[in-house]
Amino acid sequence: MRKIVISENAAILLEKEFVGLHSGGGRSSIKGGQSAADEALASLDISGYAKNRSEVLPVASRGATVLSPYIRHNLLPLQRVWDSVAKAPFGDREKFRDELMWQEYARHLYARIGTRLFENLRFEQEWDKEGNGWPEGMACVDFVVDELHTDGWLVNQSRMWLASHWTVRNEFGWLQGQEEMYRHLLDGSRAANLLGWQWTVGTGTGKPYGFARWQVQKRASELCMGCALKKNCPIEDFPEELTLESAPMERLLVEDPDVEATSGPMTVERNAIPDYVLLTVDSMGDADPALVARPELPVVFVFNEEALRGLQLSSKRIFFYLETLQDLAKRREVIVYIGDPYQFAAENSVAVTYAPVPSFAKFSDLAELYPFLWLRKPHAKSVRSFSAWRGK
Repeated sequence: MRKIVISENAAILLEKEFVGLHSGGGRSSIKGGQSAADEALASLDISGYAKNRSEVLPVASRGATVLSPYIRHNLLPLQRVWDSVAKAPFGDREKFRDELMWQEYARHLYARIGTRLFENLRFEQEWDKEGNGWPEGMACVDFVVDELHTDGWLVNQSRMWLASHWTVRNEFGWLQGQEEMYRHLLDGSRAANLLGWQWTVGTGTGKPYGFARWQVQKRASELCMGCALKKNCPIEDFPEELTLESAPMERLLVEDPDVEATSGPMTVERNAIPDYVLLTVDSMGDADPALVARPELPVVFVFNEEALRGLQLSSKRIFFYLETLQDLAKRREVIVYIGDPYQFAAENSVAVTYAPVPSFAKFSDLAELYPFLWLRKPHAKSVRSFSAWRGK
């Protein structure tokens, strides 16, 4: 466990303290921190969202909000974002809130079935075959991959292009493809990314999304016009429709025998007097319940060295975390380590907010455990689909 000086320049910190713990990739134009999140929400205007949310180019025509990195790390809790659009035009508000509910569905699903989300969920599809599903040469794919590598963020439409191209068109394992995308995404949530890939390649629905030239011409026509392959387009036609075989049914998709365990605590669990507030990547914002409840305590964040060494995330993501912690340090005493967060919690008296992810079970002997900021409380009924889950 080694302490780092969070007041140092983030680029210097990355070079000095994170050797071997990332895969490079520069710094995103999307800045981390509560201040940046608050500014983005204050300027939010979703007029035209329903029509333009899937636009790719020109960039000025995009209706996507770019709030997802802040939502993923609970710098912007879903309820706060939900409430912020109360006066928006009806159609745009409903479509936008549908997307917020999709984020919540992903969290509920992952909280319930855990690492099972890394496998074919309901239908069989190419799962773990190695290979590069984004070969160079197509202007549309090259553009989207470059944007992913440069800024660590993509509109949902182009995420679907990449997922479909990797597995449906090029027949490489979707698990490998989602891992490549996850390494770069600032909003890289296992819940949302895994679910998005499963939905796109058909393992969640039985109907794979077919990526073809038609979508590019509709959402980013200039890419086709400037493509070297425009007269010999590899995706001129839609891919052949596939009938996917059913996978073994996961009973937890139908019902949850222990919804309390899935939800985490609904009230604060107090076992001792804490000396620190411990933040996790799932809750880094000023609204973190433990942070709010314990304003007198220093705040600790521990970069998980073992996890970072294995994941080799893009440096864009490390920068985002550092910027978030540096911003918080303007308002609270913040102590940052590189090491083992579970060991720190075991050896110190900490207050922490529950996170609906499998790895949270590694924490033990917590002084205080605070409820997660759900948009909707998890239920025990079916989560086989978004509509089934939402209907309950």
